[in-house]
Amino acid sequence: MRALVQRVLEASVTVVDDDGGREESGRIGPGLCVLVGVTHGDGVEEARRLAAKIWNLRVMADDDGVMNRSVGETTGAVLVVSQFTLYGDTERGRRPSWVAAARPEHAEPLVSLVVDELRALGATVGTGRFRTHMEVALTNDGPVTLLIEV
Repeated sequence: MRALVQRVLEASVTVVDDDGGREESGRIGPGLCVLVGVTHGDGVEEARRLAAKIWNLRVMADDDGVMNRSVGETTGAVLVVSQFTLYGDTERGRRPSWVAAARPEHAEPLVSLVVDELRALGATVGTGRFRTHMEVALTNDGPVTLLIEV
């Protein structure tokens, strides 16, 4: 599994349907916006490890402004959005290959497990919605952006 983690002042995800209707499906204030990608060999263990890594990642500012605290120690807010394009391969040509990205039937339960694990740890979690067109808006804080792979 891969996750692109961004420390944010705020973040939201809006689902846009085929008729142009819009519905906000998740919103957080200060915390972490996490785009999650799943590949074919990923399973329950990777989902659990990813959730623990996100929860304990020390990228939040302490009282001195140093990245020394985790989201679990601070705001507890996480926005999780599925993102199959994290497994896009751009090595050849101009059009990415999505061969390494897991099919939605495999990926959706694992992303849901990441969300469930974060909630079990105490997080307030907002989410996107699988198999929809989503618009993600955020204000990156720092900016702090990290790519995690488990």
